Amino acid sequence: MTVSLRLGPLLRHVGETTATVWVETDAPCHVRIRVDGEVTATAATFTVHGHHYAVCEIEGLPSGSALPYEVYLDDDRVWPEPHSAFPPSVVRTVDPQAPTHLLYGSCRTPTGDAPEGVVRYGPDMLRATARRLVGEPVEGNLLLLLIGDQVYADEIQEPMRAFLARTRSAAPDDGAPADEVVHYDEYAELYRQAWIDPQVRWLLSTVPTLMVFDDHDVRDDWNTSAAWRGAMDERPWWRARVTNGLGAYWVYQHVGNLSPARREKDPLWARVREARGDAAEAVDDLARRAHDDPSSYRWSHQHDVGPVRILMADTRCARALDEEAPASGSRSILGAEGHEWLDERLTGGPDHVVVASTVPVLLPPAVQYLEAWNEAVCAGAWGQAARGPAERLRQALDLEHWGAFQYSLRRLAAGVGELARGERGPAPATVLLLSGDVHFSYLARVRGLGGAEGATRVTQLVSSPLCNQLPVKLRRMARLSISRPFHLAGRILSGLARVPRSGLRWSLEGRPYFGNTIGEVSFDGRAAEAVWYHHPDGGPDALPRVQTRIAV
Repeated sequence: MTVSLRLGPLLRHVGETTATVWVETDAPCHVRIRVDGEVTATAATFTVHGHHYAVCEIEGLPSGSALPYEVYLDDDRVWPEPHSAFPPSVVRTVDPQAPTHLLYGSCRTPTGDAPEGVVRYGPDMLRATARRLVGEPVEGNLLLLLIGDQVYADEIQEPMRAFLARTRSAAPDDGAPADEVVHYDEYAELYRQAWIDPQVRWLLSTVPTLMVFDDHDVRDDWNTSAAWRGAMDERPWWRARVTNGLGAYWVYQHVGNLSPARREKDPLWARVREARGDAAEAVDDLARRAHDDPSSYRWSHQHDVGPVRILMADTRCARALDEEAPASGSRSILGAEGHEWLDERLTGGPDHVVVASTVPVLLPPAVQYLEAWNEAVCAGAWGQAARGPAERLRQALDLEHWGAFQYSLRRLAAGVGELARGERGPAPATVLLLSGDVHFSYLARVRGLGGAEGATRVTQLVSSPLCNQLPVKLRRMARLSISRPFHLAGRILSGLARVPRSGLRWSLEGRPYFGNTIGEVSFDGRAAEAVWYHHPDGGPDALPRVQTRIAV
């Protein structure tokens, strides 16, 4: 029987001499990677819930290289595909002396740029980026950061609806919602539909990609609050949903984030490789424990690319949600272990420190004040009677970014301030907060952290969505939130709830952009530049254009 490639290849973690290629196949096999004509990596597939995967670790590559590669399943070459319209996929390694470019974005609904999809969701910026890179030479180090909502398990499209209707018709009714993904097989199909588009598939095969989840990878508002979590725990299908969501995330996204050395230390990786037969039990066990006890597994990950430090932070699964004493850290967006992990890595030495947080650290100030007020009222600042309405408002308006976790915001502000003032070693040129989630894009500059003039520049950069633009009514509401009257009203509300200041002062530069975007940050020495690409012309063959370019 001939084995086929079900999904991939995906080029994932890369180092100066190493690269990781991930694949999914339709049957067990041995996967071989040939780089520049030589066999450089071989891996046997492992199985999870009847699906077959391989993680191929390529070692001994030249630093700063971009070499074509092929994928063989047993003895059959399956990649590149015959008669492909795309250039050969390459493995890229890091050159620590070269400039570094980070593409980043979040929130993507796959539409294939079909006309009806473009009308509702806008043009797909991953597809557009693939078209740009086909004809544009890559200089230096290029990485793609996918920072949340790589799949929408709770807002599915028609092909996924058809899959659920077909597969569930022959299965006993377990109460799972008809229009949401619950089971592992369904997650596997959801990822396949998200990444099988030929343009996206080529992009992910040739640009090293790092990923982290946000709420829709599991469910909208995931871990917004203790009340939200308690209500979800009462639903009979939720336990299966969060177990399969986290398990599929580990397989499809997280394992590829890890360096070979880090993967060897991962407790689940060892169990998966050693499993005789299907490793579903091991994956499910880790996912359940990660949900029940977020400190049992770390989803955050660090990557140093020459003088650029990238910190991909888990701001979802790790959350501590005790409402009774939020100022003590019992309610935090990273959890105690997550804060320690981030603090230990906010150190001097790198020229640039990038913190990728799926939800923005700094929102338009009016919204930030509203979130701080809401958290305080939910904790009882205006008495017990106000807590219920405040919780309902929190969930209705998605008030669950860093502004709604004031302990976390103040702790991060203190750490970044110390870093900027050189109190943690040589101060970097920039600290950049990369985020998505909110479905509009903007830059916010931080002021007054106490460093010398011309020292560390601290900036929030948001690029969202890749393909899921806001409806017109929601754009109007977002524009109102940026106005001065709303800013003043939010500040007054926050003061009436006696919320302490966070220690951060910032302002938005220019107006937010509400179309689909993909951001890019380029580092050269101690200089950094931010670019947002958009796709104003539409069309499945058009190239993206620069929407904004700003020095940061």
